[in-house]
Amino acid sequence: MAVPPHEPVMVNEVVTLLAARSRVLDATLGAGGHSEALLGSGVGTVIGIDRDPSAIAYASRRLIRFGSRFVPIVASFARLPRIEPVDGVLYDLGVSSMQLDDPARGFSYRTEGPLDMRMGSDGPTAMELVNMLSEDELASIIFEYGEERRSRRVAHAIVRARGRSPIETTFQLTSVVASAVGKRPGGPHPARRTFQALRVAVNRELEELTVSLPQAVELLAPGGRVVVISYHSLEDRIVKRFFRDEPQLQLLTRKPLRPSEEEVKQNARSASGKLRAAELTGEAA
Repeated sequence: MAVPPHEPVMVNEVVTLLAARSRVLDATLGAGGHSEALLGSGVGTVIGIDRDPSAIAYASRRLIRFGSRFVPIVASFARLPRIEPVDGVLYDLGVSSMQLDDPARGFSYRTEGPLDMRMGSDGPTAMELVNMLSEDELASIIFEYGEERRSRRVAHAIVRARGRSPIETTFQLTSVVASAVGKRPGGPHPARRTFQALRVAVNRELEELTVSLPQAVELLAPGGRVVVISYHSLEDRIVKRFFRDEPQLQLLTRKPLRPSEEEVKQNARSASGKLRAAELTGEAA
């Protein structure tokens, strides 16, 4: 992997919640930072899954010293592998730093690359959505998944621009969005919400999280824990409601844990992170 991975978010909190467990499923392996910390803390076995084969390859090299204690599997967390019960399941949601920092993956509005945004290798790309969806469909995605108030203005600008020539790169889309919404001095990048919305739509992130959480509970042994780190309100809302409404779970975090000031200084990408955790009570279903 050409781009070095960044530090895992809230790793100390994750280790505290899952330390000394015998089997943990890392449902969003990425570069393997959380798995490495868990194995180093004494967790017996970590099963790491990721839909991105390049992430699996990188993490496998990184964690080779742990031998058979690390088990990598290429899979989406929407279809968790049928395995023996585990004592913990970890989700670190959103795009990984490796993907975000690789221009060829097309996730970032800050670097030029093909407008792809797929975390795996299947399904439609962001370029296909941008160039094929209707104006109303684009506006709905950008509003719902990006929480962009000016979604209709952005969608109209996209349709008008693609009428002249297809939008194929990140910088092409960034330029179109910026021209539609403008940039406020000191404010966030004008394309941030639109890029988030397209990434969420391309990877069906909210739908996959919704179907994955019940599967995680089914995999847990009694006393097992689910730990979820989310990065925007749509994800956090799904996790909060699931933990509240699932009768087999007992909350371990009444309010979400947040990164420390020191961590945010060292890793700005951690700033929006929220960690929620719950424990399976009684007998597993």
